[in-house]
Amino acid sequence: MHDETLNPWKTLNSEIAYDNPWIQVTHREVLNPAGNPGIYGVVHFKNTAIGIVPLDEEGYTWLVGQYRYTLGRYCWEIPEGGGPVGTPPLDSARRELLEETGLSAERWTPLLEIHPSNSVTDEYGIAYLAEGLTQGHAEPEETEQLQLRRLPLREAVDMVLRGEITDALSMAALLKVWVLYGTNAVQHL
Repeated sequence: MHDETLNPWKTLNSEIAYDNPWIQVTHREVLNPAGNPGIYGVVHFKNTAIGIVPLDEEGYTWLVGQYRYTLGRYCWEIPEGGGPVGTPPLDSARRELLEETGLSAERWTPLLEIHPSNSVTDEYGIAYLAEGLTQGHAEPEETEQLQLRRLPLREAVDMVLRGEITDALSMAALLKVWVLYGTNAVQHL
């Protein structure tokens, strides 16, 4: 029987290769599970990834469009951002939703926790369903040139299924809302 709590890797040496306010990259010399020497690069995130699926009384949601520098292309995704570690994730979710869409919500439901790329990073994310929405004014950060799109939840899910939304947190959160509520999203409210 395999003991899932046993770490088969052994770290021989670890040094910081890069560090900034958002991430830290370490280079590690290791012994792999077979006992052979190797290397491992680990990207450590200094914020929690926060995502929100806002859902109104008509079964509509909001997507945020922006050019993603790392991918070199324009992307559609749920409202999302980073929450400082140590800050309650729900506080960060409220801030991100207001900042990117101008929306506030009366009801918040945790949807999921995710590790989007656990083979090279320790990034951890949380997504919420936000309901009982009130429209205010968006206040995007200077690094965000955002376009908002209000659409039926079904259309957002179709965008995931067609490969038009590829952000892991967005895909997982939208699909989970659809699985939980699907065509009954309006009746759920």
